Amino acid sequence: MATTTPPKRLGTLGIDIGGSGIKGAPVDLTTGELLADRLRIPTPQPSRPEAVAEIVKQITEHFADLCEGPVGVTFPGVVTGGVTRTAANVDKRWIGLDADTLFEEATGRSFSVINDAQAAVMAEVRYGAGRHVDGMILMLTFGTGIGSGLTYRGISMPGIEFGHVRIDGVDAEVNASANARDREGWSWSQWTKRVNVYLEHIENMIWPDLIIVGGGVSEKAEKWLPKIKTRAPIVPAELTNEAGIVGAALIARQK
Repeated sequence: MATTTPPKRLGTLGIDIGGSGIKGAPVDLTTGELLADRLRIPTPQPSRPEAVAEIVKQITEHFADLCEGPVGVTFPGVVTGGVTRTAANVDKRWIGLDADTLFEEATGRSFSVINDAQAAVMAEVRYGAGRHVDGMILMLTFGTGIGSGLTYRGISMPGIEFGHVRIDGVDAEVNASANARDREGWSWSQWTKRVNVYLEHIENMIWPDLIIVGGGVSEKAEKWLPKIKTRAPIVPAELTNEAGIVGAALIARQK
């Protein structure tokens, strides 16, 4: 008796641009799961827009048989209307660039670009640590810098850049990012002292119902999160480093 091969499950492609790596995968938006192992390619140095667009094209072509519809991309900076407004940890030529058009011309596909932490918090609200919380949810991603995303009752609030809050005249991410810990060789206790100072400043500005922490350090939450003191409950991201990819796919599907 002949057997039939089940059809491939098609997903929506999400791509997450970071200061050190660009990664992507097809996402099943019913469950939030990745439909294939993610592909990661180092971010070009310098991270000129054309060089990054070439990597995005490679990832898009790699998953062409597993994806349909528009593609979502996260960017480590403020994004409004598909235009990248800031570029703290990537090449300054991104500032004021129409990133949607850049990627569309490079690939022939339709794109939606969103801030990386904003994408991550939307994914966590839909599928992860924030799915049972009705209120204000703040997500902070600790990596090369500090990304921030905010939702209220499931509604995205774009344009949030809490990583650049000035503390003693210095951007918070200079002393409180995961990169700062690596650069200075701090222990977890030494680093969390600086993170606590940062979070105190944040909670003096807003009163979230939940704080979710993401980035690579969220996978080692047991080493440092118990040392953190906040008014709001603070938990690690459940989707860990996949939250940006999943959130990017969510934005693409909305388009």
